[in-house]
Amino acid sequence: MSDVSTALGVRLYPDLVERGGLASGLGATAAQHQLDVGRVSAPEQGRSRFTCAELTSERGTVCVGLGSQARYFMIDIRVAGEVQARGDCTDLVQVVQVAAAWRAGATLADLTTRFPFMERVTVRPTVGQAQ
Repeated sequence: MSDVSTALGVRLYPDLVERGGLASGLGATAAQHQLDVGRVSAPEQGRSRFTCAELTSERGTVCVGLGSQARYFMIDIRVAGEVQARGDCTDLVQVVQVAAAWRAGATLADLTTRFPFMERVTVRPTVGQAQ
């Protein structure tokens, strides 16, 4: 069994095993649907090189991870390292649609309306910060 099939699980992610991992699968899906998602990258070593990906744009980063017990994609939208929105979905096309919409200028309100599985993250000030 290859490293990618061991990391992903052939039963849950056969399409991603075939493409060599999550980052490759996201890139191929974006190209197939003619969506601009920016630069797609993955960690260079370890299991996460197959199971995690980042889609980077000037607006921030869309981080994607895989569910391990069931097929689903975990999405975090990060700006300056802070999570601004997150969600889970089961459709890889929806993941690239979220990333493309964010890259194209959609607001967080736009994203949560268009993609009901996404939710805005409330940032709470830490003790001592002005409110």
